[in-house]
Amino acid sequence: MNAIDTIAAIATPIGSAGIGIIRISGPDALTTAARVFSADPAGLPSHTATYGALIRRDIAEEIDRVVLTVFRSPRSYTGEDVAEFSCHGGMATMKAALQAVLDAGARLAEPGEFTQRAFLNGKLDLAQAEAVNDLIRSRTDAARKVALRQLDGALSEKIRTLRDQGLGVIAAIEAAIDFPDNVPEPDTAELKERITRAYENLLVLLKTFEKGRIYREGLRVAIVGRVNVGKSSLLNALLRHARAIVTPIPGTTRDLIEESLEIHGIPIVAIDTAGLRQTDDPVEKIGVALTHKSIDDADVIVFVVDASQKSLHDDDRRLFDMLAEKPFICALNKSDMVSVSELEALAQTLPYEAIRVSAKYGDGIEELEAAIARRAGVSGEESSLVSSARHKEALKSASESLRHALEGLDATEPIDLISIDLTAAYDSLGLITGETASDDLLDRIFSEFCIGK
Repeated sequence: MNAIDTIAAIATPIGSAGIGIIRISGPDALTTAARVFSADPAGLPSHTATYGALIRRDIAEEIDRVVLTVFRSPRSYTGEDVAEFSCHGGMATMKAALQAVLDAGARLAEPGEFTQRAFLNGKLDLAQAEAVNDLIRSRTDAARKVALRQLDGALSEKIRTLRDQGLGVIAAIEAAIDFPDNVPEPDTAELKERITRAYENLLVLLKTFEKGRIYREGLRVAIVGRVNVGKSSLLNALLRHARAIVTPIPGTTRDLIEESLEIHGIPIVAIDTAGLRQTDDPVEKIGVALTHKSIDDADVIVFVVDASQKSLHDDDRRLFDMLAEKPFICALNKSDMVSVSELEALAQTLPYEAIRVSAKYGDGIEELEAAIARRAGVSGEESSLVSSARHKEALKSASESLRHALEGLDATEPIDLISIDLTAAYDSLGLITGETASDDLLDRIFSEFCIGK
């Protein structure tokens, strides 16, 4: 990306809408806007809006009646001069308006180029820039809050604190190495205490990844059980609408069905799986294999048992054994078809506590949702969470470097070797906020953004 170009893009979703925005950013943003606007924005103060016509001067054609908003450098999203045209949001209007701006001298922005310029101009660090994308893609209110806290700098502040702790130790060691006659080597016990403190703080932050990942990617919930126990009906009950085909014929579901929903503010990816049983049907065999993979990949498993059978099937017992080491919830479905005493008798034969549900009538669904939320172990109230796999890997690399430094101190290694480990940890943490990020990494991160952001 050429940061000296003036760029433009549609900053709102494509389609029919009341308003659509054309964003222009760069050194010639206001000049470009002047070429297509009925009034000259050169004298307009920053953060003001002006009504006028968006025109194509080469053919003297009016495209739309618009509002031009001016943001002068450095008080803009990108840190550059920015002009935004608020147009009527029809597709034809937006395409014509964008083409006019491009013909006036702007270049079409690359994906994420506006936010990348904000990062390069010091308006955001890299973790905050990634939070912009998370905020756009957040599927629940709780996920939005997590992304917003990261955008506000909660995670970045923790990373800066960790880097400062490491930098202080590095500076003390480097001074002793560079000026051995004037600066004594740091006390080993004090070094170990300071590195240990940073290491423990880093591990605390690293442990938040599983919670953060759930808000960013969604909790994968696999609904499993033998054939015809009501797995598809249960998915429909959780969704509150009929998504999966339900028939009394065993083996109806042969492929995985994934649907997104929200439970207690947690984004959920619910997976309806093929019934587990021995089969000679080649298509059903593929479905069963996919079910086993879903079990391996799931964060939480809802194991469905048919209560109307009034006793456990041998296949149920085998599934219990298979899931013993996994986070699962047992759901006694079709509980509307048996008496309370029969349900209680069946529940007593189960090795784990079960939730009584009726997918047909919706009974017990709220209790099942509450159990899924408890299994997730997230509250949405954490001050800062690590939600990105990239951040996790950087933290993991930094922790390994600090651990190696501590081992080196115990082995009485020379302090210059300790400094190498500490510098590696410092650089790894810098990958999160962007201080040590390469151009290739930046391009990869921002390429995941939409073009208008």
